[in-house]
This record gives sequence, structure tokens and C-alpha cells, in this order.
Amino acid sequence: MMAVAASVPEWLGRRALLTPDRVALGGEGGWVRYAELDAWAGRIAAALAQAGIEPHDRVGVLLEGSPRAAALVHALVRLGAVLVALHPRERPEETRFKLKASGAVAVVYSPASEDLARAAAPAIPALALSELAAGKAAPRPPRPMDLAEPLAVVFTSGTTGQPRGAVLSAGNFWWNAVSSGLLLGVVPGDMWLSAMPLAHVGGLAILMRAVIDGAAVLLLPRFDPEAVNRAIDDEGVTLTSVVPQMLQRMLEARGRRPYPARLRAALVGGGPTPQELRDAAWELGLAVAPTYGLTETASQAATLMPDQVATHPGSSGLPLFAMEIAIGRPGPADPGAEGEILVRGPQVISGYLDGAADVLEAGWLHTGDVGFLDDFGHLHVLDRRDDLIVSGGENVYPAQVEAVLAAHPDVAEAGVVGVADARWGQVPVALVVVRPGRALDGDAIRAFCGQRLAPFKVPVRIQAVAELPRTAAGKLRRARLRELIDPEVTGS
Repeated sequence: MMAVAASVPEWLGRRALLTPDRVALGGEGGWVRYAELDAWAGRIAAALAQAGIEPHDRVGVLLEGSPRAAALVHALVRLGAVLVALHPRERPEETRFKLKASGAVAVVYSPASEDLARAAAPAIPALALSELAAGKAAPRPPRPMDLAEPLAVVFTSGTTGQPRGAVLSAGNFWWNAVSSGLLLGVVPGDMWLSAMPLAHVGGLAILMRAVIDGAAVLLLPRFDPEAVNRAIDDEGVTLTSVVPQMLQRMLEARGRRPYPARLRAALVGGGPTPQELRDAAWELGLAVAPTYGLTETASQAATLMPDQVATHPGSSGLPLFAMEIAIGRPGPADPGAEGEILVRGPQVISGYLDGAADVLEAGWLHTGDVGFLDDFGHLHVLDRRDDLIVSGGENVYPAQVEAVLAAHPDVAEAGVVGVADARWGQVPVALVVVRPGRALDGDAIRAFCGQRLAPFKVPVRIQAVAELPRTAAGKLRRARLRELIDPEVTGS
């Protein structure tokens, strides 16, 4: 039997050889073709080496959404250094924790994040991306890539506790890109719109998929629903990836104008996608592809294709080509039986910065998420296991309640947590952001929920807040959400 090579040609170098004149990146500063990106990344890699960065070093990067930042990502790959993904909107203590936990030897910053870089890491070199990108050294040539080598450290969202550094290998990104391409197809002229932070695994995965598939990436510096809609209309975007909150804001800004047919898929992950949101997107011709993904799987793990959304409501689809999904324990699952979601495949990480024994079992990753497989083998994601509310012996999944609350015309956003109750053990309490020009009517909202949910799932109290605490990736911070609850709220 022929052994499978552990080494492959470097992706950007091979792509520049195959399609040098194809558009690679766009954004602030214009468009860059693959031959230009190859030379640019080579010069940044040479500048990093001159600054003392060596192969296998971990380098913190405060990643902005720009072609220059994308070139830096490819430069680190070319050098063989490990990217430590940092978000420029985080607080200094969050960035400091990640740099220390990863053992980063330097941090790279953009002009907008210089103060954050210096405040978070005064003891290690802080390198200006603008200076690295302007370097005149001879470009560093492409190199063979070992698929087992670490490529990036991406921290989990930390919605219920301290973020955890997932060590993603080149193979993890490779298999994600290949499996995603086998599902979505690779179409000439494809262009990804990336409005997610590059510090999020979804943003990084888009960069890797694009260079492997030969697609273009249009990078936005930040998420703005008007800018996203305008780019979809005007720039020839065919693929994008968003979280449900982003999709909701896009639809609100869109009005009744349909989306162009060339947008062939909008992956929606980062949490369960409410059916009402799917239906609203469908009415505007937006080809929504509900997706279940994890930092630990280099993004996508399962996806429902747009043409199946109507026939498989509530589903996140089938596992990607090289992935396996189980419920509760390894092996076949009984249809409809709820339990922890387990995933296995070559795109699953082999460990974290602090080890892996607690979540990996014979290659199966225990995700901490709860869901079930239906009769067709489609995955349905219910919620995080740690977020589960047990009220009077009944399971209440906050995501399900939040989806109902978000469908109320007065509610812009909703977060649900459990509070202690002497009679029921726990009861659900909702914190909502009221839409502009509307007033909170808790009784009316509870009645609305009562028509759509079992009585034990209806929040005992609806509390208005100015905004919901979220991570840089847009996920709810449950621990901080509980801190906002009125202390008088104790149950029914």
C-alpha cells in the first residue's frame, strides 16, 4: 500500500504557480492577485525573520480585516511560525492572558491596535504590521508543509469560562477546506465575503479555503450590515459566512430587496439558527446554509445545503465528507435521542495548549454541545451542555427560548439563563434588548412564548437591558449575563 504523504507543497506558493493572475484578495487598498500576494507574503516572512522570528515560534497577531493582515497570515505559514490569533477589540487583560498562555515570543499590531499590543505585552517585542509589509528584503520562497505541524492557536470563545487555546494543525485546515469544497463545490469565479474577525476560526478558515480552492476573498474591516449587503450586491460575492446575529442585522438593513442569485450560499453558524430567521432569509432569496462548527474542527463540521433547508427544518445538516458525528457516545445513535455531540475526523484538533485528555477519547472530541440526529442522519443542535437549565426535572435549552423571544416584534436580542428556585430547582429568566421605539411588555412577551413553548420553558421574568454581553465573535457570555439579572428575580 502506498503511504500518504505527510508533506504537501505550501498552499500559497502552489496557488500562485497555478493561477498567478487570478484575484486573491480585496478590501481596503484595492485588489491583489495571487502572484502579488505570493511576493507580498514572502517579503513579510523575510521581515519577520529579520526581526528574530524563527520556525515554530508562536507569534501573537492582532488581526484586522484587511488584505495586509491576510498577507501576514500567509507569511507566518511560509516562515513556519505559529499564528496566535488575537482580536483587536479585546481588553488588555484578555490579550495578556492569551499571549502568556501560548508562550508567544512577539506580537504584531496594526495602527489601530498599537496601544492594546503595548499594554498587553510590555515584555515581548511589538512589531508594526505596516513596517513588516513595507519591507524590501528578498521574498522568502515557498516551503514544503508538514500537515501535522501546528499552524495556529485559536482560543475558544470562553462563553462560560476562561478561553482555551486550540492548537490547529495545517492538516486540520487542509481537511476542512477539502471537505467544505466537496460539499459546497468549487466554482470558477467564486468570491468569499469575510466580515468575521480573522481572529475567529471562521475568518481564518475562509482564508485557507480560498487559497486551496483558488477563490477570491473580499475582507471587510468590521461587520456592518449595510456594507455587507452593498458588497454582496456590487462586488460579485458568491459565498459568505456569518453568525445568526449578523444575519438578523443584514435582513433588517435589507428591507424587502431580494439578494442576487449569484450568492450561492451563506453559511450560518456560531449557534442554532432560529427557523423564523431561516424563513425570513429564504423570502429574500438568500441561500442560507445552516452550519455546525467549532474552533476545534477548523470551522465547519456539518452543513445543511440551501436546497434542503425547506425539507429539513431546524437541521444543521450532515457531517462534512471526512467527519463523523455521534451522540452521547461513539457509535450509531438512536434517532431523536438527545445527548452530547461528539465529532471525529482529520480536521479535529489533537490537543489544546493545556492538554486534551478531558475532551478527546479515541479520536472523538467531546464538544460540550447537546443535540440529536434525526431519521435522516441530520444533526440538530440544541444548546451548550453547560447552559442547560433543568427545571422540575425538565430540560430547558436557552437557545430554543431565545429563538422564540427573538421572533417577537418588540425584541431585538435575547439571552436566557437559569436562576435558582426553591420549588423547581431552576427557572429560566430572559434578558432582552427592546427594539428602538418599542416598549417592554413582559406579560405580553411571556404570553407570546406560552403559545410556542411548553409552560416550563416560558421565562418567569423578562428583564430589559441596554445590550447583551458578547464575545468578540458575537457569542453570548452566559456568566456575565447572569451578573445583569435583577437580584429580586428568584423564580415563580
